[in-house]
Amino acid sequence: MIEQTPAEALVALLARCALGDRAAFADLYHATSAKLFAVLLRMLKNEELAEDALQDVFINVWHKAGDYHAGRGAVMTWLISIARYRAIDMLRRRRASLQDETGDAGPSPDSLPASDGDPFEHTCRVANDRRLAECLDALDGQRRACLVLAYCDGYTHEELSRRLGSPVGTIKSWVRRGLQGLRDCLSRGGPEVAGG
Repeated sequence: MIEQTPAEALVALLARCALGDRAAFADLYHATSAKLFAVLLRMLKNEELAEDALQDVFINVWHKAGDYHAGRGAVMTWLISIARYRAIDMLRRRRASLQDETGDAGPSPDSLPASDGDPFEHTCRVANDRRLAECLDALDGQRRACLVLAYCDGYTHEELSRRLGSPVGTIKSWVRRGLQGLRDCLSRGGPEVAGG
């Protein structure tokens, strides 16, 4: 019998989940839940919310397992993307709820990192690729920090502004230019070709 790599095993488990295999779903959960919980906890900064989000993520995975296509990226990248979007949705709802309770406008939903996946969707699909890390490293410090804090830790533009001590407009510019720099770097094959 040919042994599968961990990545191949996840693909097989997800394929079996798409066919309604509950044992495969349990195995997928055991293989990935700790990593996904860590991502959610880092973004939500609340254990109970992270547990709720993790449950929602796996319900979503059970229903959408057939939507996964190996050509678009690794299973773990796909799962982390689902978790990230769920955490961002929860953060938005929590902020909206606080606004209703306090009357404080707070950050607008438009100020939160986009979850439509537009340029970052491509980046997530290749997150396990060494080129992504190299391209991130090739960005200047502010752009790299903005991208990592926004897309990995779920910071809003306003939170980034406070944390980095720069105006919101500058933060938006750094995020936009950072995404463009990543896209250019990845499309050219890496930083050695893309230049500074």
